[in-house]
This record gives sequence, structure tokens and C-alpha cells, in this order.
Amino acid sequence: MRLANSLNYALPLKFLKEAFIAFSFNIGGILAGFIVASQLNVFQLSPWAIAVYPAILTARGVISGLFSGRLSTALHIGTIHPRLRGNTKNFYMLFKSIIVITLETSVAMSLVSMIFGTLFWGITFADFSDILIVISATMVLGLANSLLTIEIAFISFKKGLDPDVIVYPVMSTVADIVITLCYVFTLNLFFLFGSVGRYIVIFFGVLLITLALDVLPRCIHDQGFIKTIKESLLTLVFVAFIVNVTGTVLKDISEIVGSRKEIYTVYPALIDTVGDVGSVVGSTATTKLALGLLKPSFHAIRNHVARISATWAASMVMFIVYSVLSLLTQGMFTLNAFLTFSALLLAANVIAVSAIVLISYAVAILTFKRGLDPDNFVIPIESSLADSITSIALLVALFLVNYLV
Repeated sequence: MRLANSLNYALPLKFLKEAFIAFSFNIGGILAGFIVASQLNVFQLSPWAIAVYPAILTARGVISGLFSGRLSTALHIGTIHPRLRGNTKNFYMLFKSIIVITLETSVAMSLVSMIFGTLFWGITFADFSDILIVISATMVLGLANSLLTIEIAFISFKKGLDPDVIVYPVMSTVADIVITLCYVFTLNLFFLFGSVGRYIVIFFGVLLITLALDVLPRCIHDQGFIKTIKESLLTLVFVAFIVNVTGTVLKDISEIVGSRKEIYTVYPALIDTVGDVGSVVGSTATTKLALGLLKPSFHAIRNHVARISATWAASMVMFIVYSVLSLLTQGMFTLNAFLTFSALLLAANVIAVSAIVLISYAVAILTFKRGLDPDNFVIPIESSLADSITSIALLVALFLVNYLV
């Protein structure tokens, strides 16, 4: 009896520890948010500048996730070697496919942004070329993420670590920081450096098109290359739609909060953490389903409560940590500010995490019952929805706090 009780306590503590380790990487998102907060003047130069930001964050994250997942698996099965030079054909084809996917992502994001922008952001079709050029230039600069992904995957594999565990958690935060720097740099060039700045941005945008057009004729007959491009296209169209919903909500948030820099500072860390909660809940559920430890029913969620509770608790603690760090970095920390801001973030946490937990679990159960592989659906769907859900939750929390205060 005592052993059973000790196990009952030990498992949630183990889950809590694992969640804290995974979520600790998201503290780096505060740096990405700090960059945005320090450049609010640039984001306010056009109605689409702030709205496009979540699209760029998510797009780069999806590409990094696809690249790191394929790279990690290939290292395990030996189809890619942990070295840059003299590697396999699979390695070079994978990297080239990322270049083409980056271009198709830029075009998809720009097209959907134009539709949403015309309907909700107050822009016209004349802005389409500006959006396309800025997104393309940002994304080609963001290819540096792919080089970092390669290096981290190779180093972790050589040291006997599992790239599946190491690469994506590290790169999801690194990607946020790098792509935010690239986007802010591009916006500054485009808006503040006259015709010279615009020509530089156009050069980077054309560079992405040139790289993709150079790759396509030489790789179009490779089945693995074509398979990667085709399978990524449907996902990216879905993601393009979802993240523009996020952008529209973020624009609404920016109109409410004005220049409250602490909210912009914490934003990337919030969406990363909610996405990670969904990932942990969904991934562990799919593993239990595969091992027969979880019945494919919604009632069986009670057998997954220990993992859900521990992960949720860790996310709430991290939201409080983000509150402290955001206020400190902006020089705004007081007890009253901490209590008010933490209440806002915790309200957003309750709304967002409850939604993402249910979605992740539901996707795992429904896909498993239909004979599909849940791993192919859970993380892509929940990670795309997490940004929108978190943004909506933050918007609702702002209304609630403003109403109560």
C-alpha cells in the first residue's frame, strides 16, 4: 500500500520535472518578445507589420520542425551522416527541399495575409508586393535556422544524445529569436532606409526565388524531394490560414494594449509554452495508445490526468516566471504590477491550455480510431492552433481583467 502511494506521488513529480525541463527552453522567447517590444515604432509603420509577425514565427517553426524531425530520423537510421561535407544524397536533397518549401511558404503566407488584410487589417491589394517581398526576405535570412538545426543535430548525435529529444525544443526557441531579429531587421530596412533599404530587401526576396529556381530543375526528378514538397504543401496552406487568424487577433490585442511593452515581451514565450503543453499531452497519449495503455475513448482521459495535471501545473509556473522576467526587462517590476500582470497571464493560461489539451487528446483519439498514425497529425495540428488559441485567450483575458478592474 505504501509502495502504491509512493508511486502515485512519484509519477506526477517525474512528469512535472520533465515538463519543467522542456518548458525552460521557452524562457528564450522573452528575448524574442523584448526585441519586438523595443521596436514597436517600426511595427506601427504599417497595419500589416504586427499582423504578419505570428505568421512568420509559425512558418519558420513549422519548417524547423519538419527539418529537425526528418534530420533526426535519418541520423538514427543511417541515411544521413553527422557531417557537413561528404554527406549522403538524402542530406543534400533534404536541405534543398527546405529552400523550396521556404519559398512556397512565403508565397502562401503572403496570399492569405492579403485576403485577411483586405478584410480585417485595412490594407489594399497594392500592399501585396510589399508583404511578399518583406516575408520572402525575412524567410531567406531565416534559412540560418536550418544551418543551426544541422549543427545541433550533428553535435547531439555525436555525443550520444537523442536528436529527437534535443533538437526541436532547442530550435523552436532559437528559431523564434533568429526569425524575430530577421523580421525586425527587414522592416527597418524597408521602412526607414529609403530606396536603398527597399532595394536591399528586394534583393533578399529575389535571392530566395533564385535559389528555389536553381534547385527545382536539378531535383524535380528525385522522388524523395517531390514527396517532401507535396506533403508539406497541404500542411502549409492550413498553417497559412490559421496563423493569419492569429495575426488578426494580435492586431486587435495591439490596439487594446497600445504600447504596453510587457505584453509584447511575453507573447512569444506564451505561444511556445501552450504549444509545448499540447505537444506533451498529445505525444504521450499517442504512445499510450500504441502500447495499449490507453483506450481510444474520450472517457479514458482520466487515465491521462496525471500527465495533463503535471504539464498544466508546470505551464502555470512558467507563466508566472514570464511575468517576472517581462516586467524586469522593461523596468516595470512592482508588487502591484506583478500581481496584476500574473493574474492576466494565468487567466489566459486557463483558457488556452484547457482548449489545447482537449484538442490534442481528441486528435490523438480520433485519428487512432480511424486507423491513422496519430503522430502524423497531433503535433502539426495542435502547434498550428496553439498560436491562435493563445492569442484569443490573451485577448479574452485582457477584456476580463479590464472589466473586473
